[in-house]
Amino acid sequence: MNSEILGVIAMFVITLVLAIPLGKYIAKVYGNQKTFLDFLFNPIEKLFYRISGINPENGMNWKQNMLALLAINFFWFLIGMFVFMNQSWLPLNPDGNPNQTADLAFNTTISFLVNCNLQHYSGESGVSYLGQLYLMFLQFTTAATGMAAVAHVFVAFRDKQTENLGNFFNFFTKSITRILFPISVIIAMILMANGTPMTFNGKDHITTVEGKTVDVSTGPVAAFVPIKHLGTNGGGFFGANGSHPLENPTYITNMTEMIAQMLIPFALVFAFGYFINRRKLGWTIFGVMTIGFLSLAIWNIGLETPGNPLVQKMGADISLGNMEGKEIRFGSAASAYWSIATTVISTGSINSMHDSYMPLSGMNMMLAMMINCFYGGVGVGILNYFVFIILAVFISGLMVGRTPEFLGKKIEAKEMKIAMIIALLHPFLILVGTALASYMPEFGAKTLNNPGFHGFSEMLYEYTSASANNGSGFEGLGDNTPWWNISTGIVLIFARFLPIIGPVAIAGLLARKKFIPESSGTLKTDTPTFGFMTLMVILLVAALAFFPALTLGPIAEHFTIK
Repeated sequence: MNSEILGVIAMFVITLVLAIPLGKYIAKVYGNQKTFLDFLFNPIEKLFYRISGINPENGMNWKQNMLALLAINFFWFLIGMFVFMNQSWLPLNPDGNPNQTADLAFNTTISFLVNCNLQHYSGESGVSYLGQLYLMFLQFTTAATGMAAVAHVFVAFRDKQTENLGNFFNFFTKSITRILFPISVIIAMILMANGTPMTFNGKDHITTVEGKTVDVSTGPVAAFVPIKHLGTNGGGFFGANGSHPLENPTYITNMTEMIAQMLIPFALVFAFGYFINRRKLGWTIFGVMTIGFLSLAIWNIGLETPGNPLVQKMGADISLGNMEGKEIRFGSAASAYWSIATTVISTGSINSMHDSYMPLSGMNMMLAMMINCFYGGVGVGILNYFVFIILAVFISGLMVGRTPEFLGKKIEAKEMKIAMIIALLHPFLILVGTALASYMPEFGAKTLNNPGFHGFSEMLYEYTSASANNGSGFEGLGDNTPWWNISTGIVLIFARFLPIIGPVAIAGLLARKKFIPESSGTLKTDTPTFGFMTLMVILLVAALAFFPALTLGPIAEHFTIK
């Protein structure tokens, strides 16, 4: 077993080892239990609540919580539009970066607001330091928004019967102060120790070995990158993202960033089990997600390590694997692992160019985003998986002739309607967007650098990435146009907020119902059998919805290189 594979295994194992105690800690934070950081953060949080006039003890139902979520996000959207459309004259712009156009500012603000970070600009030249700091702020708030939403679901299934799902602002604040901020500080220290810059002095002037003087963009990178990964945001400080030697200088930083982006999605699954005192259910959910993730990751590593047969026919050495668009520092195996982790978890950061991968590797990245519930983004991954649990419980109940129940609550018509709408929304946004771009060549085809099957994959990937709140892209696509900025921005809005509101609404409706104690006829949802049932429902929905589109892109391209 070579060192690259050992590195991949180490990254997964370390993440899992750290995630279990972190999950227990998160459950205590959301359960208002004592933690070892109370002495530090209790006074800070009380100051925030006093200034804002918020009473964290004021419980709210699901509608009130979702209204608070939408209202505060709209306020941040307005600030973002102002900053990016006026950054040329605002402070902290030593490099003199220009204002963004209205459509680009709309896309940039929405993208970072919804945890997607679909960057249609180059970081070092498209945004001022003030803009980067505001984006860093949004990366904290959007991650905390998703985590607060899933905390409402936790409460709904812990309490036997209630309309009080907790206070959004309380969960939101604690997600930042108790979880995101302290871990980000630790990650930032590791990055700075390994060469990631932290400065506000603008470009550095360096002399190359050839004797030429060049300008190198720097900035507060070490502060920006930790929350980019920990919050599964993915927006790069530099246009090249995690493949840039200042954003990701060494293999140690590569491992740190990989572990960071997987850590909280892992931990939240265990936190759910600890919070509702059903650890076996938490492990069942984690097992299903892990089977899905490893199936895609191992496949991608297997596709990228042999190399490209077309390159081999040209007489090139492919012993290092398919290295087009990849870093020698990381290798084909570690890059392939990152490509699936970042799309499964909806981070969207890259340490290699996804456009250069083998066709079926690109398909696997799209499948990871199309399924969108194997770990998923912070908070939202569990919410997406929760929808499939509801569908699996309903189908299983029909198969055995019993009223579907989940954790002592009956699943009825209203909950099923919401679950089906949310399950179908994702493919609807992806397929309709791709169809419109394909039908109107002046908007879609003319922005492609690659014709044919790969060009179709570029458009399909863009809308898949937007709908999955991912942000990565096949960069052969010229996406900074009014069409792509506005159309993906609209997809981003619907794909972010409806999949949050839907599961929280289901949880709120179920929480109000009378609790039904388990009996000998109760469907067990913490068994491998039910886990397999849920996995089959996930794969069936994905296959029926997306297989025809995938055959027109990556699958067709695969057969052209044989």
